[in-house]
Amino acid sequence: MSTLPAIRFADYDPKELSGMTGHVVVLVTPEGVMDQAARSANRLTKGALARLIAAPGFEESKLGTVTTLNWPAGMAAEALHVQVLPRRITPTEARKAGAKLVVAAAGKSLTVMAGSIPKAAELAMGIALRSYGFDNHKTAQKDKPAAEITIAHKAFDEMAAAYAPLAAVAEGVHMTRDRVNEPANVLTTTEFARRIEDMSAIGLEIEILDEPALEELGMGALLCVGQGSDSPSKVAIMQWKGGAEGEAPLALVGKGVVFDTGGISLKPAAGMEDMTMDMGGAGVVVGTMKALALRKARANVVGLVGLVENMPSGNATRPGDVVKSMKGDTIEVINTDAEGRLVLCDVMWYAQERFKPCGMIDLATLTGAIIIGLGHENAGVFSNEDALCNGFLKAAKSEDEGAWRMPLGQAYDDQIKSRIADMKNTGGRPAGSITAAQFLKRFVKEDTPWIHLDIAGVASVKSATSYAPKGATGWGVMALNRLVQDKFEAE
Repeated sequence: MSTLPAIRFADYDPKELSGMTGHVVVLVTPEGVMDQAARSANRLTKGALARLIAAPGFEESKLGTVTTLNWPAGMAAEALHVQVLPRRITPTEARKAGAKLVVAAAGKSLTVMAGSIPKAAELAMGIALRSYGFDNHKTAQKDKPAAEITIAHKAFDEMAAAYAPLAAVAEGVHMTRDRVNEPANVLTTTEFARRIEDMSAIGLEIEILDEPALEELGMGALLCVGQGSDSPSKVAIMQWKGGAEGEAPLALVGKGVVFDTGGISLKPAAGMEDMTMDMGGAGVVVGTMKALALRKARANVVGLVGLVENMPSGNATRPGDVVKSMKGDTIEVINTDAEGRLVLCDVMWYAQERFKPCGMIDLATLTGAIIIGLGHENAGVFSNEDALCNGFLKAAKSEDEGAWRMPLGQAYDDQIKSRIADMKNTGGRPAGSITAAQFLKRFVKEDTPWIHLDIAGVASVKSATSYAPKGATGWGVMALNRLVQDKFEAE
């Protein structure tokens, strides 16, 4: 599993610059003003920084731009990175600047001469987020030493305290990425559940419901998805009780399809290997629960994930079958590749029946249609209540995680009417992500504020983002953590 880089905060002493080894970072403002450490580096390198600042085009450098001087004269460092950074920056700008330093240093130990910039903790979080690599199955990486990161700051104790809760969130993001990147022969439903059980060590109350328990509860929709697989279906429950006793929790519900072949409605072979990420919603839920537990959030939150594998076999659900949900509604299965909503609907109903949540948010890599509509920049957001939805959108924006609200309506709901059952599990190609949301809305009680997040386009991507290498992004952990912090934590 990936681990956060060892980031430590130390006293700021530019006099030590000449003897620093590894990679060293100094800061220059967009106007070319050097701070104390940069001036010291300029003297040691006999005016190299001054020449860089005076060079044509420097004034056009974007915030966070890094220029690297390899083996700088007068210094023991392997490389000197000069980063353009104004003194006053937003948290997002600071994180992106930190992430750019990780790319520039390419895995080497790094000392950042941060001086007195007020967002040093956020810069460190950017470093933590971008310092990720999924090397679990690369034999050459086993003995690779971890890079050490030092943030030198005039108020290093204060910055270290500010970074601690951010580090908890970054750990949650890393956990989500690990789960989404893991191959399906390793992260089976049983292994996923076992790893969730391990989270009891950080203070979460864990329960695992097995197939007999799910059958007794009447979760016929969820169970029909996994009946073609040798991997047993499960529901994992994680409770964090950091709020007032008896206070209704926020419920987070995740789709955990550890591999999705499409079932009898078999997917094309090309690209099917990417379906290891079809448990992305469950990955975000476990990562968020880890973040909340590690930072001791003062809120009650319950995370529930439905863990199944969708495989074709002689025992698999067929198109045309009718199954019964825990709610009691019957569902005509038109397409076995529209399986995520079948998993979610039963877990959502169970969450409401048992926990009576003050709000419920489900997350799923649910539809390819949302990628057609929003690309890989935004998750689709569907909701039955403006207050909760607007709170989430605000949280997502503040954490630089793209999210866009989509419509709901009766005309879309009419598309999933069935001739022989209460509903169909798909309304066809038109408005595919919306009809999927309408299906889920049928399993939301009238008094439950609810958000559905379709994260198919943002959970895993083909090229690097600001905060992650290509592959799993961990999208959603930061936004959900911020939502809990802003709307659900006790004062």
